[in-house]
Amino acid sequence: MASEPAKHASANALWPVIRALVDADGTATHTMSAVLTRPLIPARDVADVVHGWCLLHGRLPGVIDYALAHDNPPAAQAWLGDAAAGFASERAMLARLASAGGPLPSTPGHAESENTIAAQRHAVNMLAQSDRAGCAVGAAIALVLDWAAVRVVLDAAATRFGVDVPPCSLPDSACTEAMVAAIDRTPAIERAMTFAVQQMLAQHRGLWDLLDARASAREPF
Repeated sequence: MASEPAKHASANALWPVIRALVDADGTATHTMSAVLTRPLIPARDVADVVHGWCLLHGRLPGVIDYALAHDNPPAAQAWLGDAAAGFASERAMLARLASAGGPLPSTPGHAESENTIAAQRHAVNMLAQSDRAGCAVGAAIALVLDWAAVRVVLDAAATRFGVDVPPCSLPDSACTEAMVAAIDRTPAIERAMTFAVQQMLAQHRGLWDLLDARASAREPF
């Protein structure tokens, strides 16, 4: 009998780690994401951000689609199916916003920026295609959790460009927590999931850093 509470506690031990990583290193803590919700920010900066996220996560297949193709536990597979359907709507929204925002603003070093984002896209897709058990679903979890903060910025862009967007239909935090608790995990799988979360968040912060630098480079022009 004593083993049951211990097992339950272990099953839920990973979630606070994931949640803490997202809270500490995710989009919501980056200065650029907060600045972009202000109404006086130049439209060119808003458009550039939309294009940047479109380049990173606007292509099909993406992170969640690759993760869904893995042989995942049933609980994870069901969650990934819901996440893939939800992110299809987000991808369509990104395309509409990019169109409404107009072409990419002229920015010094544009070719280098595109190459950097292409490398970031390759990195996150490799996480989602990894054969290391737990890595793919960890990458998808990080994307879904951090997207809540990204969506705040995109909602502000939609208001700025006069685009109606549907509510986000990705699995919420409670659903994601329940999935993490439901799947059977070994310490190696938990390490892989944590690693993937860290790496996905690092790529997101790298994109925000790049977009911030691009906005600064445009100031004199």
